[in-house]
Amino acid sequence: VQLVESGGGSVQPGGSLRLSCVASGFTFSTYALSWYRQTPGKERELVATIATDGGGTNYADSMKGRVTISRDNAKKTVYLQMTSLKPEDTAVYSCTARGLFSGYVYRGQGTQVTVSS
Repeated sequence: VQLVESGGGSVQPGGSLRLSCVASGFTFSTYALSWYRQTPGKERELVATIATDGGGTNYADSMKGRVTISRDNAKKTVYLQMTSLKPEDTAVYSCTARGLFSGYVYRGQGTQVTVSS
């Protein structure tokens, strides 16, 4: 089982990034997907969640209106489009998969996002 994130990097305030998380080793379409972020000394924060069929999404208030989560079950990939980035969005962003039927939870290693001028 693997979840591999990519797309992080350094961006100026107001910029955009699109993160990707490619999955393997499990039945992707039966797992709800989430993006989390974490900075040193702080608890991991849920950013966005998407249902198995992509029909339902939820967003953290801190990023609502600035992020969009989507998934492509054929490509076994979940995306996080982020816009209007702020310095306080700097964090390691990781994806998590939760099995709808199995209850299993898988997490990726994360990708660093740095927002600074």
